[in-house]
Amino acid sequence: MKKVMVLGVGVVFVFLAIIFFVVPGPSIIFAMAALVCFSIYYPTARKYLRKLQKIFTKACHKLDGIK
Repeated sequence: MKKVMVLGVGVVFVFLAIIFFVVPGPSIIFAMAALVCFSIYYPTARKYLRKLQKIFTKACHKLDGIK
């Protein structure tokens, strides 16, 4: 039951990300939230979440001027 609920929330986040991709809004936040939900049960989603975290870490360091 818990797995179904977590995956259902992940699917809702995916739909919200798609909607906010077309309409201006925080689509990347919903996409990341969906990856977090899916990464609980799927290792492939965990791999993509780690890649995305590394990309955002590099981008934040670049914006802050940290090497």
